[in-house]
Amino acid sequence: MAEAGTRDECAGSDIDSRMTPKKFLLVLAVLALVAVGVRFAWHHDAPASEGKPAARAVPVQVAAARQGSLDLSLNLVGRAEAWSSVALRAQVSGQLESLAFQPGSRVKKGQLLARLDTRLLQARLDQARGAVARDRAQLDKAEADSQRYADMLAKGYVSKADFDTYQANLAVAQATLQGDRAAQELAQANLDYARIVAPFDGVTGAPLVWPGAQVSAQDTDIVVLNQVQPIRVAFSLPEASLGAVRAALARGPVTVRATVPGDPRSLAGTLQFVDNAVDHTTGTIVLKARFDNPDLRLTPGQFVQVILPTTRIESAVSVPVIALQSSSRGSFVFVVGADNTVAQRYVTPGPVAAGQQVIAKGLNAGERVVTEGQMLLVDGTKVHVAS
Repeated sequence: MAEAGTRDECAGSDIDSRMTPKKFLLVLAVLALVAVGVRFAWHHDAPASEGKPAARAVPVQVAAARQGSLDLSLNLVGRAEAWSSVALRAQVSGQLESLAFQPGSRVKKGQLLARLDTRLLQARLDQARGAVARDRAQLDKAEADSQRYADMLAKGYVSKADFDTYQANLAVAQATLQGDRAAQELAQANLDYARIVAPFDGVTGAPLVWPGAQVSAQDTDIVVLNQVQPIRVAFSLPEASLGAVRAALARGPVTVRATVPGDPRSLAGTLQFVDNAVDHTTGTIVLKARFDNPDLRLTPGQFVQVILPTTRIESAVSVPVIALQSSSRGSFVFVVGADNTVAQRYVTPGPVAAGQQVIAKGLNAGERVVTEGQMLLVDGTKVHVAS
Protein backbone atom coordinates (compact mmCIF):
# COMPACT_ATOMS: atom_id res chain seq x y z
CA MET A 1 0.00 0.00 0.00
CA ALA A 2 2.83 2.28 0.72
CA GLU A 3 4.30 1.49 -2.65
CA ALA A 4 0.93 2.23 -4.40
CA GLY A 5 0.65 5.58 -2.67
CA THR A 6 4.14 6.33 -3.66
CA ARG A 7 3.35 5.51 -7.33
CA ASP A 8 0.21 7.72 -7.31
CA GLU A 9 2.09 10.62 -5.83
CA CYS A 10 4.77 10.20 -8.45
CA ALA A 11 2.15 10.09 -11.25
CA GLY A 12 0.46 13.26 -9.92
CA SER A 13 3.69 15.06 -9.68
CA ASP A 14 4.44 13.93 -13.26
CA ILE A 15 1.06 15.34 -14.52
CA ASP A 16 1.61 18.58 -12.65
CA SER A 17 5.00 18.89 -14.22
CA ARG A 18 3.43 18.47 -17.70
CA MET A 19 0.63 21.27 -17.16
CA THR A 20 2.40 24.21 -18.80
CA PRO A 21 0.96 27.81 -18.73
CA LYS A 22 0.03 27.56 -22.44
CA LYS A 23 -2.06 24.46 -21.85
CA PHE A 24 -3.70 26.11 -18.87
CA LEU A 25 -4.82 29.12 -20.92
CA LEU A 26 -6.17 26.80 -23.62
CA VAL A 27 -8.34 25.00 -21.06
CA LEU A 28 -9.71 28.32 -19.80
CA ALA A 29 -10.60 29.41 -23.35
CA VAL A 30 -12.50 26.17 -24.00
CA LEU A 31 -14.46 26.58 -20.77
CA ALA A 32 -15.36 30.19 -21.73
CA LEU A 33 -16.66 29.11 -25.14
CA VAL A 34 -18.79 26.44 -23.56
CA ALA A 35 -20.29 29.01 -21.17
CA VAL A 36 -21.16 31.41 -24.02
CA GLY A 37 -22.79 28.60 -26.00
CA VAL A 38 -24.94 27.61 -23.04
CA ARG A 39 -26.06 31.23 -22.52
CA PHE A 40 -26.90 31.69 -26.22
CA ALA A 41 -28.91 28.44 -26.25
CA TRP A 42 -30.85 29.59 -23.19
CA HIS A 43 -31.78 32.92 -24.79
CA HIS A 44 -32.63 31.25 -28.09
CA ASP A 45 -35.02 28.85 -26.38
CA ALA A 46 -36.74 31.67 -24.44
CA PRO A 47 -40.29 32.68 -25.63
CA ALA A 48 -40.26 35.04 -28.69
CA SER A 49 -42.68 37.44 -27.04
CA GLU A 50 -40.27 38.30 -24.26
CA GLY A 51 -38.41 41.60 -24.92
CA LYS A 52 -39.77 42.16 -28.50
CA PRO A 53 -40.69 45.88 -29.00
CA ALA A 54 -44.06 46.74 -30.55
CA ALA A 55 -44.06 48.30 -34.07
CA ARG A 56 -44.44 52.12 -34.01
CA ALA A 57 -46.51 54.15 -36.50
CA VAL A 58 -44.47 56.22 -38.96
CA PRO A 59 -45.20 59.98 -38.76
CA VAL A 60 -46.20 61.41 -42.15
CA GLN A 61 -47.88 64.44 -43.64
CA VAL A 62 -50.79 64.03 -46.03
CA ALA A 63 -52.92 66.02 -48.48
CA ALA A 64 -56.29 65.26 -49.96
CA ALA A 65 -56.62 64.80 -53.71
CA ARG A 66 -58.77 67.58 -55.08
CA GLN A 67 -60.90 67.82 -58.19
CA GLY A 68 -61.67 70.95 -60.19
CA SER A 69 -60.64 73.16 -63.07
CA LEU A 70 -56.88 73.50 -63.45
CA ASP A 71 -55.03 75.88 -65.74
CA LEU A 72 -51.89 74.56 -67.34
CA SER A 73 -49.16 77.14 -67.66
CA LEU A 74 -45.83 77.84 -69.31
CA ASN A 75 -42.71 78.98 -67.48
CA LEU A 76 -40.99 81.65 -69.53
CA VAL A 77 -38.27 84.25 -69.13
CA GLY A 78 -39.41 87.85 -69.44
CA ARG A 79 -37.90 91.29 -69.20
CA ALA A 80 -39.39 94.36 -67.56
CA GLU A 81 -39.93 97.49 -69.66
CA ALA A 82 -40.79 101.03 -68.62
CA TRP A 83 -44.38 101.97 -69.41
CA SER A 84 -43.04 105.25 -70.83
CA SER A 85 -39.46 106.41 -71.23
CA VAL A 86 -38.57 109.97 -72.20
CA ALA A 87 -35.24 111.72 -72.65
CA LEU A 88 -36.05 115.25 -71.47
CA ARG A 89 -34.70 118.12 -73.57
CA ALA A 90 -35.12 121.87 -73.35
CA GLN A 91 -37.26 123.56 -76.00
CA VAL A 92 -35.10 126.69 -75.94
CA SER A 93 -31.35 127.18 -76.03
CA GLY A 94 -29.50 128.57 -73.06
CA GLN A 95 -27.17 127.85 -70.20
CA LEU A 96 -28.23 125.24 -67.64
CA GLU A 97 -28.60 127.06 -64.35
CA SER A 98 -29.55 124.30 -61.92
CA LEU A 99 -30.83 120.72 -61.47
CA ALA A 100 -33.75 120.22 -59.10
CA PHE A 101 -33.80 116.42 -58.65
CA GLN A 102 -31.78 113.66 -57.04
CA PRO A 103 -30.54 111.00 -59.47
CA GLY A 104 -32.65 107.84 -59.22
CA SER A 105 -35.43 109.54 -57.25
CA ARG A 106 -39.17 109.34 -57.76
CA VAL A 107 -40.79 112.53 -59.10
CA LYS A 108 -44.35 113.65 -59.67
CA LYS A 109 -45.94 115.00 -62.82
CA GLY A 110 -45.24 118.73 -63.16
CA GLN A 111 -42.32 118.69 -60.70
CA LEU A 112 -39.39 120.95 -61.62
CA LEU A 113 -36.35 118.99 -62.78
CA ALA A 114 -34.02 121.62 -64.28
CA ARG A 115 -33.89 125.36 -64.97
CA LEU A 116 -32.11 127.43 -67.63
CA ASP A 117 -30.73 130.93 -67.22
CA THR A 118 -33.78 133.18 -67.82
CA ARG A 119 -32.22 136.66 -68.01
CA LEU A 120 -32.09 136.83 -71.78
CA LEU A 121 -35.53 135.28 -72.14
CA GLN A 122 -36.98 137.69 -69.59
CA ALA A 123 -35.51 140.64 -71.51
CA ARG A 124 -37.13 139.42 -74.72
CA LEU A 125 -40.46 139.14 -72.97
CA ASP A 126 -40.16 142.67 -71.58
CA GLN A 127 -39.34 143.94 -75.06
CA ALA A 128 -42.38 142.21 -76.50
CA ARG A 129 -44.58 143.66 -73.80
CA GLY A 130 -43.30 147.15 -74.61
CA ALA A 131 -44.11 146.67 -78.28
CA VAL A 132 -47.62 145.56 -77.41
CA ALA A 133 -48.13 148.64 -75.25
CA ARG A 134 -46.93 150.91 -78.07
CA ASP A 135 -49.19 149.21 -80.56
CA ARG A 136 -52.11 149.56 -78.20
CA ALA A 137 -51.59 153.31 -78.01
CA GLN A 138 -51.26 153.61 -81.79
CA LEU A 139 -54.42 151.61 -82.26
CA ASP A 140 -56.30 153.88 -79.87
CA LYS A 141 -55.14 156.93 -81.87
CA ALA A 142 -56.07 155.29 -85.17
CA GLU A 143 -59.54 154.45 -83.87
CA ALA A 144 -60.06 158.04 -82.67
CA ASP A 145 -58.88 159.48 -85.98
CA SER A 146 -61.10 157.13 -87.91
CA GLN A 147 -64.14 158.11 -85.85
CA ARG A 148 -63.42 161.83 -86.15
CA TYR A 149 -62.96 161.68 -89.89
CA ALA A 150 -66.11 159.64 -90.25
CA ASP A 151 -68.07 162.50 -88.64
CA MET A 152 -66.33 165.07 -90.85
CA LEU A 153 -67.01 162.98 -93.95
CA ALA A 154 -70.72 162.95 -93.11
CA LYS A 155 -70.71 166.79 -92.95
CA GLY A 156 -68.68 167.10 -96.16
CA TYR A 157 -65.61 168.62 -94.51
CA VAL A 158 -63.15 165.96 -95.81
CA SER A 159 -62.90 163.92 -98.92
CA LYS A 160 -63.59 160.21 -99.17
CA ALA A 161 -59.90 159.63 -100.03
CA ASP A 162 -58.75 161.19 -96.78
CA PHE A 163 -61.21 159.08 -94.83
CA ASP A 164 -59.98 155.89 -96.58
CA THR A 165 -56.41 156.74 -95.55
CA TYR A 166 -57.36 156.87 -91.89
CA GLN A 167 -59.30 153.65 -92.23
CA ALA A 168 -56.18 151.99 -93.62
CA ASN A 169 -54.10 153.36 -90.76
CA LEU A 170 -56.59 151.80 -88.34
CA ALA A 171 -56.28 148.38 -90.01
CA VAL A 172 -52.49 148.60 -89.95
CA ALA A 173 -52.54 149.43 -86.23
CA GLN A 174 -54.80 146.47 -85.52
CA ALA A 175 -52.56 144.08 -87.47
CA THR A 176 -49.42 145.40 -85.81
CA LEU A 177 -50.93 144.91 -82.36
CA GLN A 178 -51.97 141.38 -83.22
CA GLY A 179 -48.48 140.50 -84.44
CA ASP A 180 -46.78 141.95 -81.38
CA ARG A 181 -49.19 140.13 -79.09
CA ALA A 182 -48.16 136.87 -80.75
CA ALA A 183 -44.51 137.81 -80.22
CA GLN A 184 -45.26 138.47 -76.55
CA GLU A 185 -46.92 135.05 -76.18
CA LEU A 186 -43.91 133.42 -77.85
CA ALA A 187 -41.53 135.22 -75.50
CA GLN A 188 -43.65 134.13 -72.54
CA ALA A 189 -43.63 130.51 -73.78
CA ASN A 190 -39.84 130.55 -74.22
CA LEU A 191 -39.49 131.85 -70.68
CA ASP A 192 -41.74 129.07 -69.41
CA TYR A 193 -39.70 126.51 -71.38
CA ALA A 194 -36.69 127.49 -69.30
CA ARG A 195 -38.28 125.35 -66.58
CA ILE A 196 -38.01 121.64 -67.48
CA VAL A 197 -40.70 119.70 -65.59
CA ALA A 198 -41.68 116.00 -65.37
CA PRO A 199 -44.37 115.05 -67.93
CA PHE A 200 -45.53 112.12 -65.75
CA ASP A 201 -44.83 110.36 -62.47
CA GLY A 202 -41.62 108.40 -62.79
CA VAL A 203 -38.05 107.69 -61.71
CA THR A 204 -35.16 109.85 -62.86
CA GLY A 205 -31.86 108.53 -64.13
CA ALA A 206 -28.43 110.09 -63.83
CA PRO A 207 -28.01 113.68 -65.13
CA LEU A 208 -26.66 113.84 -68.67
CA VAL A 209 -25.52 117.49 -68.36
CA TRP A 210 -24.55 119.61 -65.40
CA PRO A 211 -25.14 123.26 -64.42
CA GLY A 212 -23.06 125.62 -66.51
CA ALA A 213 -23.35 123.58 -69.71
CA GLN A 214 -24.79 125.16 -72.85
CA VAL A 215 -28.05 123.48 -73.80
CA SER A 216 -29.26 123.44 -77.39
CA ALA A 217 -32.99 123.45 -78.07
CA GLN A 218 -34.39 120.00 -78.95
CA ASP A 219 -30.88 118.54 -79.09
CA THR A 220 -29.31 118.21 -75.64
CA ASP A 221 -30.58 115.40 -73.38
CA ILE A 222 -30.82 116.49 -69.76
CA VAL A 223 -32.15 113.35 -68.01
CA VAL A 224 -34.07 110.16 -68.87
CA LEU A 225 -37.36 109.71 -67.02
CA ASN A 226 -38.97 106.24 -66.79
CA GLN A 227 -42.58 105.60 -65.86
CA VAL A 228 -42.61 102.41 -63.79
CA GLN A 229 -46.12 102.50 -62.32
CA PRO A 230 -47.54 100.66 -64.18
CA ILE A 231 -44.80 98.68 -65.89
CA ARG A 232 -44.70 96.10 -68.70
CA VAL A 233 -43.08 92.67 -68.84
CA ALA A 234 -42.29 91.39 -72.34
CA PHE A 235 -41.67 87.71 -73.10
CA SER A 236 -41.53 85.41 -76.12
CA LEU A 237 -44.07 82.61 -76.55
CA PRO A 238 -43.50 79.52 -78.76
CA GLU A 239 -45.84 79.70 -81.73
CA ALA A 240 -47.21 76.22 -80.90
CA SER A 241 -48.80 77.69 -77.74
CA LEU A 242 -50.31 80.75 -79.43
CA GLY A 243 -53.65 79.05 -80.07
CA ALA A 244 -54.04 78.08 -76.41
CA VAL A 245 -53.29 81.64 -75.29
CA ARG A 246 -55.83 83.10 -77.69
CA ALA A 247 -58.41 80.62 -76.42
CA ALA A 248 -57.64 81.74 -72.87
CA LEU A 249 -58.05 85.38 -73.89
CA ALA A 250 -61.43 84.51 -75.40
CA ARG A 251 -62.59 83.27 -71.97
CA GLY A 252 -61.63 86.57 -70.31
CA PRO A 253 -58.62 88.43 -68.88
CA VAL A 254 -55.51 86.26 -68.57
CA THR A 255 -53.58 86.67 -65.33
CA VAL A 256 -49.81 86.51 -65.72
CA ARG A 257 -47.53 85.98 -62.73
CA ALA A 258 -43.94 87.19 -62.52
CA THR A 259 -41.26 86.30 -59.98
CA VAL A 260 -38.14 88.36 -59.39
CA PRO A 261 -34.98 86.23 -58.92
CA GLY A 262 -34.18 85.94 -55.23
CA ASP A 263 -37.72 86.91 -54.15
CA PRO A 264 -40.24 84.05 -53.74
CA ARG A 265 -43.21 86.43 -53.77
CA SER A 266 -44.93 86.62 -57.15
CA LEU A 267 -46.54 89.60 -58.80
CA ALA A 268 -49.88 89.40 -60.63
CA GLY A 269 -50.43 91.19 -63.92
CA THR A 270 -52.73 91.09 -66.93
CA LEU A 271 -51.85 90.04 -70.45
CA GLN A 272 -52.45 93.09 -72.66
CA PHE A 273 -50.49 92.74 -75.89
CA VAL A 274 -49.96 89.99 -78.46
CA ASP A 275 -47.72 90.95 -81.37
CA ASN A 276 -49.12 90.77 -84.89
CA ALA A 277 -46.40 88.51 -86.33
CA VAL A 278 -44.31 85.48 -85.41
CA ASP A 279 -40.55 85.87 -85.66
CA HIS A 280 -39.67 83.35 -88.39
CA THR A 281 -36.06 83.07 -87.17
CA THR A 282 -37.00 81.92 -83.65
CA GLY A 283 -40.54 80.62 -84.09
CA THR A 284 -41.77 82.79 -81.21
CA ILE A 285 -44.13 85.73 -80.80
CA VAL A 286 -43.78 88.63 -78.36
CA LEU A 287 -46.39 89.11 -75.63
CA LYS A 288 -46.55 91.83 -72.98
CA ALA A 289 -48.30 91.96 -69.61
CA ARG A 290 -49.19 94.98 -67.49
CA PHE A 291 -48.20 95.08 -63.80
CA ASP A 292 -49.23 97.83 -61.36
CA ASN A 293 -45.84 97.54 -59.59
CA PRO A 294 -46.98 99.38 -56.42
CA ASP A 295 -43.82 98.63 -54.42
CA LEU A 296 -41.39 99.13 -57.35
CA ARG A 297 -40.18 95.51 -57.21
CA LEU A 298 -39.93 95.51 -60.99
CA THR A 299 -37.25 97.66 -62.61
CA PRO A 300 -36.90 98.34 -66.35
CA GLY A 301 -34.41 95.94 -67.93
CA GLN A 302 -34.77 93.34 -65.16
CA PHE A 303 -35.17 89.65 -66.05
CA VAL A 304 -38.08 87.83 -64.37
CA GLN A 305 -39.66 84.38 -64.39
CA VAL A 306 -43.08 84.49 -66.05
CA ILE A 307 -45.91 81.99 -65.54
CA LEU A 308 -48.48 82.17 -68.35
CA PRO A 309 -51.70 80.09 -68.18
CA THR A 310 -52.54 78.27 -71.41
CA THR A 311 -54.92 75.26 -71.42
CA ARG A 312 -57.67 74.67 -68.86
CA ILE A 313 -58.46 71.10 -67.75
CA GLU A 314 -61.97 70.66 -66.35
CA SER A 315 -62.65 68.31 -63.42
CA ALA A 316 -59.01 67.33 -63.03
CA VAL A 317 -57.92 65.21 -60.03
CA SER A 318 -54.64 66.58 -58.68
CA VAL A 319 -52.28 66.18 -55.75
CA PRO A 320 -49.18 68.12 -54.67
CA VAL A 321 -46.20 67.33 -56.87
CA ILE A 322 -44.18 66.02 -53.90
CA ALA A 323 -46.71 63.21 -53.36
CA LEU A 324 -45.76 61.46 -56.62
CA GLN A 325 -43.04 58.80 -56.35
CA SER A 326 -41.26 56.77 -59.02
CA SER A 327 -40.09 53.18 -59.27
CA SER A 328 -39.05 50.70 -61.95
CA ARG A 329 -42.72 49.77 -62.38
CA GLY A 330 -43.90 53.36 -62.83
CA SER A 331 -45.26 56.27 -60.81
CA PHE A 332 -47.13 55.71 -57.57
CA VAL A 333 -48.49 57.40 -54.47
CA PHE A 334 -49.00 56.20 -50.92
CA VAL A 335 -52.73 56.35 -50.12
CA VAL A 336 -53.68 56.51 -46.43
CA GLY A 337 -56.71 54.40 -45.56
CA ALA A 338 -59.31 54.93 -42.84
CA ASP A 339 -57.28 52.72 -40.46
CA ASN A 340 -54.12 54.82 -41.08
CA THR A 341 -52.52 52.06 -43.11
CA VAL A 342 -50.83 53.08 -46.36
CA ALA A 343 -51.31 51.36 -49.68
CA GLN A 344 -48.81 51.78 -52.50
CA ARG A 345 -50.97 52.62 -55.51
CA TYR A 346 -49.66 52.99 -59.06
CA VAL A 347 -51.20 55.89 -60.99
CA THR A 348 -51.08 57.50 -64.42
CA PRO A 349 -49.70 61.03 -64.04
CA GLY A 350 -50.74 63.94 -66.25
CA PRO A 351 -49.32 67.45 -66.62
CA VAL A 352 -48.10 69.67 -63.79
CA ALA A 353 -49.60 73.09 -63.06
CA ALA A 354 -49.01 75.52 -60.20
CA GLY A 355 -47.33 72.88 -58.03
CA GLN A 356 -50.16 70.39 -58.56
CA GLN A 357 -49.68 67.03 -60.28
CA VAL A 358 -52.65 65.94 -62.37
CA ILE A 359 -53.52 62.26 -61.86
CA ALA A 360 -55.16 61.01 -65.04
CA LYS A 361 -55.97 57.54 -63.68
CA GLY A 362 -55.72 55.61 -60.42
CA LEU A 363 -56.87 58.11 -57.78
CA ASN A 364 -60.19 59.56 -56.67
CA ALA A 365 -60.92 63.00 -55.32
CA GLY A 366 -60.82 63.19 -51.52
CA GLU A 367 -58.38 60.32 -50.99
CA ARG A 368 -55.46 61.15 -48.74
CA VAL A 369 -51.93 60.79 -50.11
CA VAL A 370 -48.62 61.06 -48.27
CA THR A 371 -46.66 64.21 -49.07
CA GLU A 372 -43.81 63.81 -46.58
CA GLY A 373 -42.21 60.71 -45.00
CA GLN A 374 -42.44 58.34 -48.00
CA MET A 375 -38.86 57.05 -47.54
CA LEU A 376 -39.89 55.06 -44.45
CA LEU A 377 -43.00 53.51 -45.97
CA VAL A 378 -43.84 50.21 -47.64
CA ASP A 379 -47.18 48.78 -48.59
CA GLY A 380 -49.20 48.14 -45.40
CA THR A 381 -47.20 50.40 -43.05
CA LYS A 382 -49.05 51.97 -40.15
CA VAL A 383 -48.72 55.74 -40.14
CA HIS A 384 -49.43 58.63 -37.82
CA VAL A 385 -50.62 61.82 -39.54
CA ALA A 386 -48.60 64.67 -38.11
CA SER A 387 -50.14 68.10 -37.91
